[in-house]
Amino acid sequence: MGVVILLVMAAGVAAMLTRKLPTAFALVILAVVIAFVAGAPLTGENSVIDTVLQEGAPALAATMIAIVLGSWLGKLLEETGVAATLVRKIVEFGGDRPVVVALGVLAVSALVGTVTGSAPAAMLAGLIGIPAMIAVGIPKVTAAGTILMGIAVGIPFELPLWQFFSTALELPVPTVRGFMVKLFPFALVAAVLYVFVESRRRGVEHTWSLKSVADKPRSPSRRQRLGDAPWYALLTPAVPLILALGFELAIIPSLLAGVLYALVTTTRPREMNKRLLRTLYGGFEVAAPPIALFIAIGILLAAVKLPGAVEALEPLVKAVSPQNAVLFVGVFTLLVPLCLYRGPLNVFGLGAGIAGVLISAGIYPAAVVLGMATSYNQVFGVADPTSTQTVWAAQYAGVSPQQVMVRTLPYVWAVALGGLCVTAATYL
Repeated sequence: MGVVILLVMAAGVAAMLTRKLPTAFALVILAVVIAFVAGAPLTGENSVIDTVLQEGAPALAATMIAIVLGSWLGKLLEETGVAATLVRKIVEFGGDRPVVVALGVLAVSALVGTVTGSAPAAMLAGLIGIPAMIAVGIPKVTAAGTILMGIAVGIPFELPLWQFFSTALELPVPTVRGFMVKLFPFALVAAVLYVFVESRRRGVEHTWSLKSVADKPRSPSRRQRLGDAPWYALLTPAVPLILALGFELAIIPSLLAGVLYALVTTTRPREMNKRLLRTLYGGFEVAAPPIALFIAIGILLAAVKLPGAVEALEPLVKAVSPQNAVLFVGVFTLLVPLCLYRGPLNVFGLGAGIAGVLISAGIYPAAVVLGMATSYNQVFGVADPTSTQTVWAAQYAGVSPQQVMVRTLPYVWAVALGGLCVTAATYL
């Protein structure tokens, strides 16, 4: 039975890789098939309908709320011009010094990455940042990669991500927060090295990737007409982080405080009501795809935690899971590419199910699975050519996602190695 479940999982991966099915739909179908193969009844206790679908769908509800709030805050950063102002100030400070401009955009990307992830984060920092970097001579691939590496620096402090790992792995938020703090230095060092090495290895390239910008002047946007955001509003991305990390406030209240701060510091009282509703609805549009994915992940987690699935998969997974710390680091470092292209170790895909099996079968403690999943997520968030932020940044810079993957993969692979080393040293 365990072999059959693994074959079903492989078929699910193939369906996602070949884009026969969207990831969320593939995961739900996969969960239902696994439940039936594991001998789950249609209804009742540990069943397909009542356990997998009914209980699994809202299992990550706290994460979904955090995603909505993060998207809402991201929309506020966009509409009020806070993110654009941060990038413009950095570019003005950097002048014609390419590395300084790139490091500044990297810092802004990291700040934005703590608020929201995926394509919205890339767009907030990249709409101005990518053309600015290219204009001062940063190569196009490096410019796109800088945005992504910057977001990866912010990922360890992305509050919705804390909530996801806390709920999915059934770990307290302080445990998730503690490991993320340890992962942050690796992401930071790799990102800074990327800027220095990649911006110099090919020299300065004075080109412009966005021909439409040069060829066809556009009317000024609403934000350009209104001017820069006030200086104190630029602190908005740091507010939730300070509350959650410095004062250990719960994640959802911290995000709500960020929304309130952004609103109060940028909006006149008579305009608050309209802006609140407009950005909230816009946030729902941004949050819809990840919410659909998290519903599917919750369903998949419920399926792989069924007693029949755990009993079938435990001997197979245990046989290939190293317990020695050195072997653990070596094996899972070599397996890093399996989190790319929606592979089986991608935590926002089948990797969530594998994580559930590792924990429910008692093969690894939940903290070890946390270290593995977060380390792999650093790779997926930057180098995966199928991730929305990678596709957007590459296309906006005028290069292919595969080119960005080739340039960034060595750096994020090193970050994953660092995270796995910390995991082995701390929890094994």
